[in-house]
This record gives sequence, C-alpha cells and structure tokens, in this order.
Amino acid sequence: MSSTPLTLRHPSKEIQGTVQLTGSKSESNRALIIQALSGGTVKVENLSAAADTVIMNKALALANTSSVTSGTVTVDIGPAGTAMRFLTSYLSLVEGNFILTGTERMQQRPIGILVDALKTLGANIDYEKESGFPPLIIKGGMAQGKQKVRIKGNVSSQYLSSLLLIAASLKQGLVLEIEGELTSRPYVTMTLDMLQEAGISHTWTDNTIEIAPQQFKPTTIYVEPDWSAASYWYAMVALSEKGEIVLPGLKAHSLQGDIALVDIMSHFGVASSFQADGLHIAKVNEGSDKVLFDFKACPDLAQTIVAMAAAIRRDISITGVETLKIKETDRLAALKNEIEKFGATVLADGEIYHVKTNDVYTPKQVTFDTYEDHRMAMAFAPLALVFGEVTINDPVVVEKSYPDFWKHLQQQGFIVKQ
Repeated sequence: MSSTPLTLRHPSKEIQGTVQLTGSKSESNRALIIQALSGGTVKVENLSAAADTVIMNKALALANTSSVTSGTVTVDIGPAGTAMRFLTSYLSLVEGNFILTGTERMQQRPIGILVDALKTLGANIDYEKESGFPPLIIKGGMAQGKQKVRIKGNVSSQYLSSLLLIAASLKQGLVLEIEGELTSRPYVTMTLDMLQEAGISHTWTDNTIEIAPQQFKPTTIYVEPDWSAASYWYAMVALSEKGEIVLPGLKAHSLQGDIALVDIMSHFGVASSFQADGLHIAKVNEGSDKVLFDFKACPDLAQTIVAMAAAIRRDISITGVETLKIKETDRLAALKNEIEKFGATVLADGEIYHVKTNDVYTPKQVTFDTYEDHRMAMAFAPLALVFGEVTINDPVVVEKSYPDFWKHLQQQGFIVKQ
C-alpha cells in the first residue's frame, strides 16, 4: 500500500461478520527472543504478520549470523520500538559488534534507563550520537559482573521485559528490583508467563523478581490473536447503528493486558461473549455513566477509547497514560490535535486528562493525521461510521501492527478509496 490518503465511508452504518486477527505483536516479539535464546528448542506458532514482528525476525536472523562475519553489523529496526528495547539486551549477549539503530523518531525515544541497567550487569554499550538515545554501539558477549539491578517501574515496561527475557541466559541469573509503582504490569506478567511456558521459573516477592540461570525446555508457544487489534472492532461495534462481530481465537484467560477491553467497552454498550468459535461482541442498549478510565495496565487502548468517546459526545476522563508521550509520537498531543478537528478537546489536570465534548459536531468530511503512528490511523478510522467521510493520511502506517486492517474494513462494508 502507498502512503496516499484513504477516504472512508460506511453507507449502511451496520457491521456483521467474522474477522480473523493476526497474532499478538506483543506475544510474538517475546516469543521470538525466547526462541532465539533457546537455540531453537522453543518453537513458535501463529506468529504475527505485523511489520514490527517481521523486523524483529529479520534482525534476529542477522544478529545470529554476525559471529561469522568480520567488522561491525548494523541492525536497523526502523520504527519498531519493542525490537529496539528487546534487542538492546539480546545483542549484549551475542558474540559480535553491533550498531542498533532506527528511524529518526526512534532516535528521539529514550533508552538510557535500560542501557544503564545493562551496563550495571556488565554490558558494553555506548551511544553513537546523543547520550541516552539510539543509535547504540553494542559489543556483545557480555561478561556478567553483578546480579542485581534496580530500575524504575513507572517508565516503559518494555525495559523490564527486555531484562527478564535474557535473565535465565546470564551466568548469574538476575535479581530485578522495581523502584516505585509499576506501569503496565500485565506486560511484565506476560513476559514471565511466556518464560514459564518455556521452562523458565521465577519468584516475584514484593518489588523484586528473581530468575536463576536455567535451560529452556522443548515446547511450542502458540501466539494468541491481538487484543489491541480487537479494540478497533469494539469501537466500530459501539459506533455502528447495529453491530456484531466474531473474533476467532481470543481467549477469556489471556496473557494480554488489553483484554481489559471487555470491561471498558461494556460501559459503552458493547457486550462480550466467549463462545466455541471465538469472541462475540455485539452492540446492546445497556452501558453505564462511568467517567474515569484508568489505562495504566493497557495504555495502547487509550487512543481508541478517546476517539470513540469524543465522536459520540461522551465526556470521559483518563489516567495512567503518561507513557503515551514517548511512543511512536506524543500520543496525548496527537489525540488532542485530532479530536479538536470536530469540536472536542483534552484538558490536562495533573495526571488526569479530561475529554470535553460540548462543542462536538458531525462533519460531512474530516481528515485525520497519523503522526507516523499506526494506532492513530486505526483509532480514528471507525469514526467513518458516525461522520460523513473520514480521510486518513499516511494509511500505510497500519502495517506496523495490523497489515490487513484496510482490507478487513472493506469486508465489513466500508467503502475505502484512495
């Protein structure tokens, strides 16, 4: 797909059918690191088709052949933030010399906290340009010095997961002390649960996680479909005049924190039912008047919920979203910019953000920018169910996590034109 804008409309305003989502990007990227560290003992099925996962797979293949090459190997992960965090730790273990880099935006995203933690353990990492930011110069084959490291819990949980993924492969193992409140706890739990599935045990007492040196056991990790991708279908059902969608493979007991959708969307009149053929979601009359929603455990859902609430003129308040400022873009600023195009706004009150919809109107046509951020594109596309026409700039960004998004919209009655 080109980056030519797409214009969307939905004549019937009704959606019904089955949508097969790709595997979870979050689970897939963890599974690939586990598979690489296991030397192939661990197999992976239902891997995500997302661009981020494709990038991770290629980067690991390149890194794992670097030991037979001379000189420095450049690993360019483009805009893939998870790959940047996970590979920073992984490459520290692999024999070889690496430059780990990415897009211009990636080079603006901080990584110093993770680098400092790895250097405490014995990693050899320098900065090629600005201190605290990629590109990174990594000399692999680290000789572990210390076993214990402290890291703040209120920054990206990917820093913690990156360290935990390599812990069992360290000669002394790892004692990870989490300083302060832990943000996005479900993602850390996901990492530990997937490691457990592959034979790596841990203890978690208060704010300390300990993993001893261990061998991976032969196993196959099956990657569940992506709950983050499901969020856009929840929004479409909520915004439709009549809607029911089946999402095969999603489980009631999921490793993914974004299963919080089931509760969140019940307050917007979308009912969830786990059946033999998958998750059924349907528009119902019952909702609630709940105002405050906490996204600390599921920050990737915030854009979808804010865009949807603004479009239906429902004032809400959100919290637990401070990490959105260091994502693909400053997502809080981007959200404010885009919902203001149809009369809504976001007012900050400390760490609580109030979505105000008094002046919202229904435009016949509105164009949304995406800020090189896949979630901005997919959060605002469902608004074509309530507005006349919605144009999405740079629609190719969805390939980062959900390559079939536009095709799936067409299958559900959206008219999609370049």
